[in-house]
Amino acid sequence: MPDAPRILTALPVYNEAAHVRPVLEEVKRHAADVLAVNDGSTDDTAAELAKVEGITVENLPVNFGYGAALKTAFHHAVAGGYDGLVTIDCDGQHQPALIPQMAAALWGGPDAAGRDVPAADIVSGSRYLHEFPGGTIPPEDRRRINVEITAVLNARFDLGITDAFCGFKAYRTSALRRLNVSEYGYAMPLQLWVQAAFKGLYVSEFAVPLVYLEEERSFGGALDKADRRRAHYHSVIDRETADLRSLAEQTDTR
Repeated sequence: MPDAPRILTALPVYNEAAHVRPVLEEVKRHAADVLAVNDGSTDDTAAELAKVEGITVENLPVNFGYGAALKTAFHHAVAGGYDGLVTIDCDGQHQPALIPQMAAALWGGPDAAGRDVPAADIVSGSRYLHEFPGGTIPPEDRRRINVEITAVLNARFDLGITDAFCGFKAYRTSALRRLNVSEYGYAMPLQLWVQAAFKGLYVSEFAVPLVYLEEERSFGGALDKADRRRAHYHSVIDRETADLRSLAEQTDTR
């Protein structure tokens, strides 16, 4: 573990004027370096961000998508010479107090239960590892799709994860350099999982509370329909798998 590792905490933000200031003020209590990536918000998010002192703001010119905002955060972490990156959503569903623990888990050591855990390239939050008091029930279609997609990833790549879609994650910067994000929408985590498997990155999970505050949040256009969203997620996994297999075969024949 580096001496006093430098950690960047980043939040993708899109039309979160109602949440962004209180969430960021709480994040600042638990993180030294904070980046907000405003993904082309059309409400008062930019104005609210300007009122928060002591953070870095990257304003994207248009709404590129959740994956694009995270790719921007990856770039900042690498270019800034950070040892690690924590990503946390800005809708109030995650607990900023857990940021230091999640970042520390990248380098292993005893967990909250006193068990020794190995170092990891990616520490991924899971809302289904442990049931916390006060947790909420997820929307039925989201939970059903999460279970199915998580099972597909585990069957294909032996990842051993329980939550494919949690946005609360920590990454070693060395791992970020090996990822190539081109999926700019909400399916970006699935591209990430396939790449992590192909590149041999070690993944561990970190239990976080299950909280849904806005069950009707839109995924955008056709993806608001559960069946189309499910099909899209499968297509992203299939496409990324085929692309990486093709690249591996080309490399082997050179």
